[in-house]
Amino acid sequence: MSDRADRVRPENVARRWIEWRRPPEQSLFSGVYGLVLASALVAALDATGEKAEPGPDALWVLLTALASGAAHGYAHVIAQRASDDGAATTSRLRSVLAEWPLVAAVLPTVGILLAAVAGWWAEATAVDAALLFNTVALFGWGAWAARTAGHGWPSSCRAGGLDMLIGLVIIGANALLK
Repeated sequence: MSDRADRVRPENVARRWIEWRRPPEQSLFSGVYGLVLASALVAALDATGEKAEPGPDALWVLLTALASGAAHGYAHVIAQRASDDGAATTSRLRSVLAEWPLVAAVLPTVGILLAAVAGWWAEATAVDAALLFNTVALFGWGAWAARTAGHGWPSSCRAGGLDMLIGLVIIGANALLK
């Protein structure tokens, strides 16, 4: 009588587990895009010499992410329409809804700004915290994307470092413009 372990090939189980856990390329793209968008927005909304208003700033970050996600998804719809027959399909709606990682990526920034509304810290501190969080998250997304693509740890860390560089450029620009 054969044992169950004899029937299940470990490499097939591992491959299926990896495929199930692997984020689609679109999610990785949208997540990185959302983090960069949130960083740029929070840096731009933090104007020196103006009255701190973290609540409206948080709303602007969220609304801009929603508009950007919808615009990016709709751009996919337009591209599909140009290459197909132009009929509306549920796959086109899914193209727009597939941009949810972009919106999800800005939620930590919105949460950090809302913490300033609650008085947990000043808006300037919230902006610095959001920029730092997003920069570290860019490293994580970049490394995760490289690992997903099958790269080793050293290569994945280099990829994460390059993504993190985008956040550092935004931090540097924010510091120079103030």
